[in-house]
Amino acid sequence: MPSRLLPPATGAATVQPSRSRASQPEDLRHIPWLDRLDESERARVLGDLRVVHVAPGELVCRVGRPVTYWFGVIDGLLKMSNDSTLGVPITFTGVPPGGWFGEGTVLKGEVYRYNIQALRKSVVAGITAGTFHWLLDRSIGFNRFVMMQLNERLGQFIAAREIDRLTHPDERVARSLAALFHPLLYPGVGEWLRITQQELGYLVGLSRQRVNEALASLQAAGVIRVEYGGVRVRDLAALRAYRSR
Repeated sequence: MPSRLLPPATGAATVQPSRSRASQPEDLRHIPWLDRLDESERARVLGDLRVVHVAPGELVCRVGRPVTYWFGVIDGLLKMSNDSTLGVPITFTGVPPGGWFGEGTVLKGEVYRYNIQALRKSVVAGITAGTFHWLLDRSIGFNRFVMMQLNERLGQFIAAREIDRLTHPDERVARSLAALFHPLLYPGVGEWLRITQQELGYLVGLSRQRVNEALASLQAAGVIRVEYGGVRVRDLAALRAYRSR
C-alpha cells in the first residue's frame, strides 16, 4: 500500500510531451481500436502515436489546458476529477488499462474541464488531435468506436453523480469498483483488476481502512473476491446493484 498522500491536482506536475517515446509492439496489444483500421489508417496512427511513463501524482491533463492529444491507458491507473479551485472536488471515475478518454474535448477543441492524474506508475499512449480528426473523416470503424465511447461515457458520468450522492460507504465502493470493470470502456480489465485499497480510497473519497471494510462486506455478499494485488469480480450485475443491509 502506498503510504504517502496523493498530491492535490492544483499543485501536481504535468507530464511534458518531450518525455514521450515512439510506440513498441507490446504497447499496441493494449489499444482496442487499432484492429478497426485499414492498413493506411494504421500506418498513420503508428507514425503519430506517442507513449509516456507517468509517475504517481503527475497529471496527464490539467483543467484549463488546451487539448492536443487523445489519450489511452496502456498500464496503470488514472483518476479523472474536477479541480478543487472550481468548487467541491468530484472524482468522476478511474481509468484502468484499455481505457481511452477525452474524445469529447478533442471533438469540440475545448480546454480540459477535468484533471487526469496518475494514482500509480502508469503508461499512457496518445495520438494528436489532428490524427484523431483525420480518422474520423475516413474510418467507419473508428467512428463507431468513438460513438460507443461517447454513449457509454454519458452513462458513466450520470452514474458518477449518483455515486457522489450515496451515503453508505459500502455502496459507494461497490458502484465505483463496478465502473472500473466496464467491459466496453475498459476492455483491458476483464474479471480481475490490479488495484490497492489505498488507490480505491482515492477514487471513492474514503480511508483505506473504510475501503477494507467495504471490500470485506462485498466479498461476504459473493459479488467480488479480494485477491493478492487486486480484486476479482464474481457477479458484475450484482456489484452494480449492491445495496447495504
